[in-house]
Amino acid sequence: MPPREYHFYILASRSRDLYIGLTNNLRTRLAEHHELRPGTYTARYQITRLIHFEHFQYINNAINREKELKAWPRSKKIALIEASNPTWEDLAADW
Repeated sequence: MPPREYHFYILASRSRDLYIGLTNNLRTRLAEHHELRPGTYTARYQITRLIHFEHFQYINNAINREKELKAWPRSKKIALIEASNPTWEDLAADW
């Protein structure tokens, strides 16, 4: 059985509203966000662009990272994003 992979990720809208999530299948989860299911936060604010993600081998590490970043102020989250993706490009645009 292949090892599991987990991803902590940040999505953004064009107006830079943010969404932080965690998944074991990043491609599938992004496809779900792109469906813009009514009643969801990401649909309400059109949050579909993958602007940051991190890979983890162990679920506990991914959960801890998600909790850590959710507690950060917005300014610190933006600094993290802009350190690796200064133009906020959709990292999954070619997927």
